[in-house]
Amino acid sequence: MNNICISIILLLSVLTISSKSYSQDTFSAPEGPYLGQKPPGLTPKVFAPGIISKEDRDWTGRFTPDMKEYYFSRNYKKSGKTSRFIFKSENNRWFESERESQVGGSISPDGKTMHSGNQYRERTDNGWSELKSLGSSFEDIGIMVLTVSSQGTYVFDDYKTDKLRYSRLINGNREAPKAFGKEINTGKWTAHPFVAPDESYIIWDSERESGYGDSDLYISFRQRDGSWGAGINLGDKINTGVNDTGGVVSPDGKYFFFNRKISPEDSDIYWVDAQIFETLRPK
Repeated sequence: MNNICISIILLLSVLTISSKSYSQDTFSAPEGPYLGQKPPGLTPKVFAPGIISKEDRDWTGRFTPDMKEYYFSRNYKKSGKTSRFIFKSENNRWFESERESQVGGSISPDGKTMHSGNQYRERTDNGWSELKSLGSSFEDIGIMVLTVSSQGTYVFDDYKTDKLRYSRLINGNREAPKAFGKEINTGKWTAHPFVAPDESYIIWDSERESGYGDSDLYISFRQRDGSWGAGINLGDKINTGVNDTGGVVSPDGKYFFFNRKISPEDSDIYWVDAQIFETLRPK
């Protein structure tokens, strides 16, 4: 878990000093949605090979709700440098630029807030605001990934305790963070959550004795009584003998994206039709 924590923290750190932009004459991704990629079926495939997924450590990215911006990070195996990138769709064509500031993280369903650890940014007319604190209740928590539902519920990890926590917004007030029960917090460690906008499920990765390897992706569905069901391994189409982590669902709900370790110095982003969840949902 320590090695994974260090890798994720590096990916969430600002190691770039300058910004380099790429003009339309230098680089242009294919036209169309999802960076011009042909959508997958129920078998995962590499997302945007040669564009997003290259021979370095690429970490699962996030689309904005309008599907016109895509943010992701890359750790270069030769230099050890971590850079953050954004692809923007303009006139149905995608263009890339490297970002100089620490802009990146999970994006709220309304597109107005970007969360990064225990801080956040707000959408402005010119991009994103400076980082702001989530408040004193979150300052001492080792948050790597915080995701938020449409109801304002935070779901986040804590590398200090290796558990997932949540914090609801009740009558406009933010409740103190609480840990999930054993249905979710089971195994050697638990991290990198994604909560569905309607809070119908939570996805995360964990290392368990019953898993396929180092780190597997799991899902828990909300029960009729409001409780969370036992974590369900996403199966051998998603999980392998290496680290499978960082799962997120596209804002349109159609595709599941996750990160897979290819070698000690290389990881790629994969995607698969989100209908794969329906094969696991309890009847």
